[in-house]
Formats: sequence, C-alpha cells, structure tokens
Amino acid sequence: MTREMILQLLESVQAGQTAPAAALQELARMPYEDAGFARIDHHRALRLGLPEVIYASGKTPAQVAEIFARMAAAGGSVLATRANADAYAAVKLRVPEAVYHEQASIIGLLAATRPQQAGPVAVVCAGTSDLPVAEEAATTAEYLGCTVTRIWDVGVAGLHRILAAREGLGAARAVIVCAGMEGALPSVVGGLVAAPVIAVPTSVGYGAAFGGVAALLGMLNSCSPNVCVVNIDNGFGAAYVAAMMVRAQSSERPEQSRELDVAEAGNGSATSSHHR
Repeated sequence: MTREMILQLLESVQAGQTAPAAALQELARMPYEDAGFARIDHHRALRLGLPEVIYASGKTPAQVAEIFARMAAAGGSVLATRANADAYAAVKLRVPEAVYHEQASIIGLLAATRPQQAGPVAVVCAGTSDLPVAEEAATTAEYLGCTVTRIWDVGVAGLHRILAAREGLGAARAVIVCAGMEGALPSVVGGLVAAPVIAVPTSVGYGAAFGGVAALLGMLNSCSPNVCVVNIDNGFGAAYVAAMMVRAQSSERPEQSRELDVAEAGNGSATSSHHR
C-alpha cells in the first residue's frame, strides 16, 4: 500500500465515502501480512517510498504466485525478479494482468495509479552478453517510476560508440553501467557525465574473469570519483538505488533548482540543470 493510496483512503473516510470499519480492514494488513512461509512487508513503500520486491529464485512457483497475488490485492505495482517461465505461469493463473519480461527474468504488474515519473535514468551495457543484467536494471527502474534510456553495446573496445551516446548520457540524473570482462566501462562513463554512476559487474568473461570478480575489483578501483559499485549481476539493486536517487532529486527540485538555475545564469555557467 503506497502513501498515495493511504491518503486517498483517509480522504474517503473524511468525506464519508468509506466507513471507518472498512478503512480499518484495509489497514489491517499493515505493517506486514503473514502468509505462513513468508511475511509480506506492505509497509515498505511507506517507509522507503518504494515497494517490497519478490526475489523469485529459490522459491517454488506456487510460493511466488501466492506472494504476488497477496501483494497485488494490497494495491500498488508488484515486481518479482529472477523469475522463470514456470513461476510466471503460476502467477498468471492468480493475477491474469501480470506481464513477463523474459530477457530481464521479471514478472511485473503496474498499479492503476502510477507514481510520478522521475529521472531520466540511463542504463548502459558494454556488450550484448550483458543484456540480461542490463534489462533487469532497466525494467526494474521503469516499474519503480523512472523514465529509462537504454544504451546497448558500447564497450570500451570501440570507444567511438559510447562517445556517440553522450547526449543520452548527459540528460540522465543517474547512470547504471553493466559490464563484464575487465569492467572498464563505468570509469569511462564516469568521466563523461556529471551524475552518479552505479556500476554493475556482470559474470561475463573467460576464465580469468572469475565469474565477474575481475570486473568487480576493477570497478571498485575506479579512478572516476562518481562511480559506486553493486554486487555481481545485481541489476535490480542498481535500479532500486538509482530510483531512490532520482526520486529524491525530483522532490527537491522545484524550489532549489530554480534558485540554482538563476544563480548559474547570472554567473554565466554552462552547467546543465539535468546534471544536479
């Protein structure tokens, strides 16, 4: 249950459209709902501004479907990551409106009332082999209310490709960069943008890549100070952090940014307002 939904419920009670007892029943699931094998945190969207997400790997299709259906009944968007086709088939029986994003391995359901769009967030991947992780990041960010720009196959072996994408990069409030092998791309992107860069090492590469450890260590040693790093193949985690960043920027922007823009115009600064 989102903040907006609770506000609407309280306004409905105030207007006499909803009985207090009915409202109490709606709120009874908070802060969590006990499904026996899982305790579903319906309160997370109120605490963090973003909902709980189902990690489907390791759960049975029936368990994924049960959690998904309960979260859908509570309102708000629902997301299950690392989900396979069997899990989707089980969810589809319970929640026919659910959609499967096969490359991202995500099952999603968009709420009827969607959050105000924030961003944009640019999601960049070094090579086509990194696409499953990059799509997990991009799809997650979209479900969390971000406008997403996808920039694919721009690895450092051909630097002209990432340089050709500078316009899309420059407009982004946060950039997610997914790369395997030696993991050099986030450092290059970090030197091109005035925005936080979230690096995602992928488990792509030959033996000495050690399943993404080489890329992870390279990214942790980045010489670009605006680069931070999440775990190997963790496109979801990168998207969640990026969404929190850009949503916070959007909520701050109306008063602060106008003052900054006026000050910069007076000082002759050429800094883009997108880069704050």
